[in-house]
Parts: sequence; C-alpha cells; structure tokens
Amino acid sequence: MLGSTYGTFTTDPRRAHVVACGEAPAPAVHGQAATADDLDVSGRPLHAGIPDLDRFFCPESVAVIGASDAEGRPNTGITRQLMDWAERGGTRLYPVHPTRRSVFGTPCSPSVADLPEQVDLAVLLVSDPLPVIEELADSKVKFAVAFASGFAETGAEGAAAQARLAAAVERSGLRLLGPNTNLNAFEKFRDDLEGPAIALITQSGHQGRPVFTMQEIGVRLSHWAPTGNEADLETADFISYFAERPEVGAIACYVEGLKDGRSFLLAADRAAQRGVPVVAVKVGRTETGARMAASHTGKLTGADTVVDAAMRQYGVIRVDGLDELQDTSALLARARAPQAEGVVVYSISGGTGAHFSDLATEAGLRLPALSEAKQAELHQWIPDYLNVANPVDNGGHPVGDWRGRKIIDAILDDPEVGVLICPITGPFPPMSDKLAQDLVDAAEQTDKLVCVVWGSPVGTEEAYRTTLLGSSRVATFRTFANCITAVRAYLDHHRFTTRYRSPFAEAPRTPSPSFRKAQALMRPGQQLSEHAAKQLLRAYGIRVPREQLVTSAAAAVRAAGLVGYPVVMKASGARLAHKTELGLVKVGLTSASQVRDAYRELTDIARYEGIALDGVLVCQMVERGVEMVVGVTQDELFGPTVTVGLGGVLVEVLRDVAVRVPPFGESQALAMLSELRGRPLLDGVRGAPPADVDALVEVVLRVQRMALELGDDLAELDINPLMVLPRGQGAVALDALAVCR
Repeated sequence: MLGSTYGTFTTDPRRAHVVACGEAPAPAVHGQAATADDLDVSGRPLHAGIPDLDRFFCPESVAVIGASDAEGRPNTGITRQLMDWAERGGTRLYPVHPTRRSVFGTPCSPSVADLPEQVDLAVLLVSDPLPVIEELADSKVKFAVAFASGFAETGAEGAAAQARLAAAVERSGLRLLGPNTNLNAFEKFRDDLEGPAIALITQSGHQGRPVFTMQEIGVRLSHWAPTGNEADLETADFISYFAERPEVGAIACYVEGLKDGRSFLLAADRAAQRGVPVVAVKVGRTETGARMAASHTGKLTGADTVVDAAMRQYGVIRVDGLDELQDTSALLARARAPQAEGVVVYSISGGTGAHFSDLATEAGLRLPALSEAKQAELHQWIPDYLNVANPVDNGGHPVGDWRGRKIIDAILDDPEVGVLICPITGPFPPMSDKLAQDLVDAAEQTDKLVCVVWGSPVGTEEAYRTTLLGSSRVATFRTFANCITAVRAYLDHHRFTTRYRSPFAEAPRTPSPSFRKAQALMRPGQQLSEHAAKQLLRAYGIRVPREQLVTSAAAAVRAAGLVGYPVVMKASGARLAHKTELGLVKVGLTSASQVRDAYRELTDIARYEGIALDGVLVCQMVERGVEMVVGVTQDELFGPTVTVGLGGVLVEVLRDVAVRVPPFGESQALAMLSELRGRPLLDGVRGAPPADVDALVEVVLRVQRMALELGDDLAELDINPLMVLPRGQGAVALDALAVCR
C-alpha cells in the first residue's frame, strides 16, 4: 500500500470535525426548477447541483428515531455507536422513542416535534421510514438516514415502496441517505493525519472497508458516504460536494449501479474542471456481475461499454479491484503534478528492472532512454558493464554506501524524468534498508514522484513499516501491477485535466435550423425507409450519394441516366433493415437493360416476401474509400449515445467501435477514432490513400447534434456504411436506418 504521513499529533478531539466542516461551497436548492439558461437544447441540465452536505457530515444536532438500550436489540448497538460518534464531535444527540423515557441515561423524547431544538440530522432506526418523513418535514429537519432494507434491492414490490419513499422525500424538501445503508458515515476517522485526503463513496459498505483501513498505514480519509439504494442522495451528489472540498485530494468510489447517468456525468465534469481525480470500481462488466449488482441495489447497471466510455470521456479512472482502488486513489490524492512523463526504473537487479520495464512498457508507460551524458554521469558510481540507459541497474553494491544517494539524485535531476520507480522484490538488509532510506530522503528534496514496490509478502520489515510507510513523499506498493496501474492513472489524469474543457459549457441551448427540417421528417413509432432516413441526414448537412426514388422500370432507367452509370439499385421500405440478405440490392449496373431487369427483380422479391415498398432507389455508385459506421442509440442511463467504428459487415464481426455520450467536441471525436483497432485503415494501408479523417469527424459531430436535438424521439440511427473517401474528398452515407420513438 502507499506510504503515509503521520505529521504532528493533536489532542483536540474536534480537529477532524473542524477540518471536514470548513467553509462550504454555495448550496444548490433541493427541488428548485432550473431556468432555460441552465438547460441544453434537449432540455437537460447543463450544471450539477451541489447539495449543502456540511450539516449532514458535521451536524450540530442529531435525532436518533427508534433509539434503544434494550439488550439484544440491533438498534441498541447502533444507538451506542452514534452516541460515541456524537460525543467525539461535540454533536448534541437526542434519542427519540414513543415509549422510552431515557436511553443510556439520556432523556428520550416521544417524537421529533417534542425535541428542544430543530435538528440537522435524523437517523431512522425504524423498519418503515415512510411514515416518519412528513413528521421530519414539519420539524424542518435538513437530512435523514434510513437504514431499513427491503426496498428496490428485493424486487418489484420493494421498488414500488422505494418509489413512494422517494416521492415523499421530494415533497418534504429534506435530503435522504438510503434506504438500505449503514453507519459508515459515522465511523471514527483518524484526526492526526495531514495532507490531502481521500473521500470515499460506496454503495456496499463492506467494499469500502479496505480504503477506510488505509488510515492505519497513514493515508488520510476525510469522509465516507454509504449511498445504499439512493432513493434521494446519490453518488453524483457526493462527487459534486467532495470536488469542492479543499481537503479532498481524490474521490474513491465503489459503484454497483448509477441512479442517473446524466447526473453522474455532470458531477464528473465538475470534478474534472477542478482537477480532482475520481477513481471508481464499477461492477457489472459481465452479465453475472450486472445481475448481482441489480439485486443488491435495485438500480440499472447500464450497458458496460457505454459506462466505460462515459467514465473515460469525463476522466473518471476505472479500476477493477479494491486493492487498485486503494493504491490509485491514495497516489492521486497525494502526489504533485508531474513535471515530465518519462518513467525510469531503477533496481539493484538487472532481472528485476527488465521484468518491471516489460510490464510498464506494455501498459503504455513511456520509459525514455537516458541521454549519453546522463549515462556517463551514472557510470561514475555504477560499473561500466551494467546497463544504465533505462532501466538502470546498479549491480547492488553502490546502494550500500554514499554512491546510492548520488545515483538517485542524478536520475531525478534529468528533465525527461517525471517518475522514478524502484522495485525491491524482497528484503536484503542492510542493502534494501539503505536503499529505502535513500529513496525517502531523495523524495523529500524533489517534486517528482518516487515509487517503491516492496515485494515481500511479510510486510513487517522495518524498512517497509517505518521507513517507507513513514514517508509522505514516497508512494509504496506491494505489487508490480498496482504500481503500474496507479502511475499510469496519475499521468493520464494530469494529462487529461490539463487539456480538459467542459463540454457542457459549449452545449447547444437552442435548436438549429436543421432540427426544424428533421422534425418534419420524423414518424413517431416508425422505422423510416432508407430514402426517408437519408433525407434526415441531408437535413443535418450529411452528404449522401446522388439518387432518385422511382416507382417504375422506365423511371429507373431515366434516373440512372441522370445519376450516371454505374449505379446501385436498392429496394426502399419503412420496415426494411437487412436488404442485402434478401437480395434487395443490385450493384454495378451499367446499362438500361440491366436497370430494367433489376427493377423487376427487386419488386418481385419484395412482393414474394410480403414487403411493402415506397419505391426503388437508383443511387450513384461510390467505390473507393474506407467503410465506417456512425450511429445513435438510446442508453437506459445516459440517453442518446454516439458510436463510430469499422463499417460494412466488419461492425458485426469485429465489433470495433467507440462510444461517447453527447455533448462532446472535436477532440473527443478524434479520441474515438484513436480507440479503434482498425484506425490504421484511415491512414492508408497497402497502397491505399489516406482517408478524409476531417470529414469523418465532421459527420460524427453532426450526428451528435442530431442526437442532442432529437433526443428521445430518435430511438436509433445507423449510417452503415459511411464511405470515407480519400483525403480532401469528404464522406458519403451510402445507407442509413432510422427508428423514431
């Protein structure tokens, strides 16, 4: 795990309370209607609200409804824990129970209305919180926590109960955490640790336990939000709040399902604008994982490819394991911004250095060769027969004396080096002890990141427990993989935030002239014919081939003469999706007789198959280019999503596609192309000319505009193939399918 800082201990029991409850960001009003200036062209919010959660995490007064001191009752242990927590933070706690006069010696009120003051927070230790909500609203309680289970996580009946609870909370004006949550927000946080902290958000409390336990090795934790079923307060609310907290260096999340994709992206956008890293484990990559997550929290998990793309689009760092969540969030919380992206691997073993370097390079880290001058400098202290280009092998003996520190300082002094990683596969005292101390001392004198991988499975060695974990400047890991994952995330995050521009700031707020044209072409509840779908594309300025829709063989011949031979002929009908498989496409027709015969054959097949046609398309034949697909689909969580990938039959065989959630700009459209395995095809292969990438990007952006403006009315759009012509010649939509909702 990462190293720590113990700093100066304090005897003030309210220190952590004061630090966590400093000046608050401006609150957003719960339930307040957004103005037109706050909405994009599709009527969705452009900004994330920031709930004023100061009084949730640091209430001055708390009511515990259903408090108990009866032996053997579950509420008794919870009540005792809350009383201890309130005493540590100086919070006034009021037990509430209709039949008890006191709880653990503290006077007990029969109801919230009978309390001597208006409380900030009500903790509901009742099986059904719904009847209590109205009473809390009448008493002007700001926040409530519902521990009760049996809601959306249990199925349809529980989901209905949760919907009733959510509606009551919305009417009340208070904010609710839960139901199906726990006491994690009221844990005992260490108040003796300094530096930037991790704020933790989990939907399963137990899954946050490893991150919370990192306090015991010196990693500071400021907050823990156990969101449970998220009937009201959700992960996005806490991300928005934590992104504004000055003490928060990184936000660590364990997410089973997102309540609302748009809210999550707005919150991630806020964090990205402020440079606060968000690291997340998001379960549901597989069908089994998604099913289990839904049964636990009762929320949609979303198509994982869309979730993954959306997180990447807004800089959320997705990791797979809780160990990765710990190490990556701790590194990102505490490390300074990199001065360079070059990584140098330094070890006392050539084999160790080579092994780590292979893994790091494969993961995408850049390991630049050190300059000849720098290598000559290092050879002052390292024998000439050892490699010092990168990785740097010192042979072992130099770390035992004054030369060890000289080597480390020389590497860190190189302007190309931003990260120094030293894998120590096992303790080898005194050599490993001296190396660890030199690395710690050097790290104190530099702004560059120094990482150590302590590979011993024991973990009780003095060099590890005291020297490395006692350092606030050295990032210490236990495995190669976690170190590489965290360092890659660290470099990626700072590269991302340096160039990040919020897409919501430039999102269109008024419909374009194209929208009015397109709206007239939409047919609610219907699939458009190819001809109608192409008219939709034309409305948004997307180029289609020269073509005419005809209803007779004679008209087809005249159309072919106008379009220009050779031509393609295709049946066109409202519910006709896969024309090629039915023999409803004829390619390369070069004469009037071929066109007449093709028309008769196409209409005969359609008649035999019982397919209603609106005519036959006679199209310009476009041959030379790269076939791509660009489309729009509706995601349950995020709404319209835009896809680009290799087109033709390859989209079904290779599934080489990239996805983004609108709004996004040109840089993200280009990033989509860079994610494709088939990207080299656009650069020209085997003598083919480079494709017109600029035209392809323009089509993607126009399709995005269409997705934003038409919104839910456009259930699906599929441009396949989009023929991307040689550079400077544009792109042509050869076929299109559109489904209206």
